[in-house]
Amino acid sequence: MSTWDIAAALARQADRVAAAAEAAGRAADDVTLAVATKSVDVARTLETVAAGARVLCESRVQEIVAKAPALEALDAPPQVHLIGPLQSNKINAALRHVTCVETVHTTSLAAALGARCVRDDRTLDVLVQVNVSGEPQKSGVSPDEAVDLALAVAATDGLRLRGLMTIGAHSPVEAEVRAGYARLRTLRDDVLAAGVVSATELSMGMSGDLEWAVAEGATIVRVGTAIVGPRG
Repeated sequence: MSTWDIAAALARQADRVAAAAEAAGRAADDVTLAVATKSVDVARTLETVAAGARVLCESRVQEIVAKAPALEALDAPPQVHLIGPLQSNKINAALRHVTCVETVHTTSLAAALGARCVRDDRTLDVLVQVNVSGEPQKSGVSPDEAVDLALAVAATDGLRLRGLMTIGAHSPVEAEVRAGYARLRTLRDDVLAAGVVSATELSMGMSGDLEWAVAEGATIVRVGTAIVGPRG
């Protein structure tokens, strides 16, 4: 039996977010604390929701499918965001359960998602993933191409562009990490200025750098192990 207290951990991270927002001159409720539940079993995922988590992030479609019956049976099911890669052969499975896909990084993926949504007479919230660090192991469109892709996504029937997403630079240097987050904010502002009024979200920052992300305008931060406890 694990002694990890998810409710207490969630409260600690919520306090961090609130303190970071206050330090940045922002309201705490301007920032959503999303819980990354990758590799977390159904029981602990349900415990996380019971503790107050309203947005869950999953990296694998198969995990979303496995957890969906239990989550969707709740009186108030959480939102489920996909933050991992989405292969075309898993789009149908994902769309049955996710409320947002944060990892749209090509026009072909956007077109495939949009076509399925039109077929199903629904609108899907999406974010465009941008690789602000340029690190080759990370997915995402390059910053130079991000606005054009975002505008194309926004024009795709069946999709609602809600903003941009990134994974920050793998660096302990605050200035380097914050520069990437500031770049994402500037790109988001360019998309808004182009008339996509729904694209207000900035999903950026995790447990190691969420204060820096909030200072640069994050509206969604994604925290995993610090809330759900050690995995495996």
